[in-house]
Amino acid sequence: MSEFRTEKDSLGDVKVPANALWGAQTQRAINNFPVSGQPMPARFIVAVAQIKWAAAQANASLGLLDARLRDAIAEACDQLIQGEHADQFPVDRYQTGSGTSTNMNVNEVIAAIARRQGVDVHPNDHVNMSQSSNDVIPTAIHVSSLLAVKEQLLPALSHLRGVIYEREAELNAQVKTGRTHLMDAMPVTLGQELRTWREQLALAEKRLEQAMDELADVPQGGTAVGTGVNAASEFSGQFIKFLRSNTGYPFRSMEHKFVGQSAVDAPVALSGQLRGVAVVLTKIANDLRWMNSGPIHGLAEISLPALQPGSSIMPGKVNPVIPESVAMVGAQVMGLDNAVAIAGQSGNFQLNVMLPLVGGNLLDMIGLLTGASAILADKAMKGFTVNADNLNAGVGRNPVLVTALNPEIGYTLAADIAKEAYRTGRPVIDVAEERSGLSRQHLEKLMDPLKLTRGGLT
Repeated sequence: MSEFRTEKDSLGDVKVPANALWGAQTQRAINNFPVSGQPMPARFIVAVAQIKWAAAQANASLGLLDARLRDAIAEACDQLIQGEHADQFPVDRYQTGSGTSTNMNVNEVIAAIARRQGVDVHPNDHVNMSQSSNDVIPTAIHVSSLLAVKEQLLPALSHLRGVIYEREAELNAQVKTGRTHLMDAMPVTLGQELRTWREQLALAEKRLEQAMDELADVPQGGTAVGTGVNAASEFSGQFIKFLRSNTGYPFRSMEHKFVGQSAVDAPVALSGQLRGVAVVLTKIANDLRWMNSGPIHGLAEISLPALQPGSSIMPGKVNPVIPESVAMVGAQVMGLDNAVAIAGQSGNFQLNVMLPLVGGNLLDMIGLLTGASAILADKAMKGFTVNADNLNAGVGRNPVLVTALNPEIGYTLAADIAKEAYRTGRPVIDVAEERSGLSRQHLEKLMDPLKLTRGGLT
């Protein structure tokens, strides 16, 4: 048997691997774009299949596609949605800017599956009926990224918040030295520090949900340029009905579909919020790294779980590998967001021509942030231990505690007391007792570190 078969398209004959489900147009794209070896993410292909399923149902409901063709297309789409035939989508993501190659790859695979069932389905005339790559691919960006945030990222962030909440409650009374400019400042509790991270994550989730709401408007039905040429006027409404039933999400039909095809403003907005999540995770990771630093010549406020040897040459060294991994994810996500922003500028008249880049990057960002959130929760946040002796010793000797004396003795004298405590290394309360004229008992009340974490006037 030959290892290849000959397929034909409008440009002529093309040799295709004999066992491949794809056809001539996919093979041309494989030949034309040997760029990265990175195909579009599996979730993106699933989203395109969901679009094809809903389109077939809509076309049949309008009397444009007979039931036998509809059922064959729907069955093939169901297989793709379940993750079958995943190796049949090899087109590089750095391809034609409209994503036509990926759209035709899916069309051809669906048609081939249907033909194996004995139904003569055509990839363009039937699978692509009432559609264009120019509305399918932007819609797939919306569908795939929105569902990925809903099903992957939001649950991971919620899990991380839950773990932080548990540790926060445990550490609400543990006082430590606060730091501004990386320098000793007034005391805080470790619980307050953890709550800050938790609140940041909660706000990031709200911003993601706002971006998701905008993505729920999809441009399917705009076809080639946004006008809906070659699609029935009722197609968009029917399509949305079936897309909702197939995905379980209340997608809406974009009123002016030109917006979702000539621009990618909603995906760019989501990208910005994903960058925001990366910023939050990086801040948490860096705080953990500083708090864990040492164990002798560092802050040594906490000890992260020892997960692996930290050095190939220094025995016994253990490094904060999870926060380092999370910080690298943050850097990568910020870089991908920058690429999405640049891609967003490439909407020339009626079509953005960097659609595959936008779709691929968004799903990469969501996947990275999901994984980073999970390991941060389970491999760092859950298991760190508190070096209470270090924290208590440090906070009690902190000369900045004289800030609490400002209302009674004034800033200038308080500053002199702090400087002397720094210079001599003596406990600040001893110096204050000598120079302030206040009793030891009153000073202990004013400079109680735990009380100072509650704010207000002492």
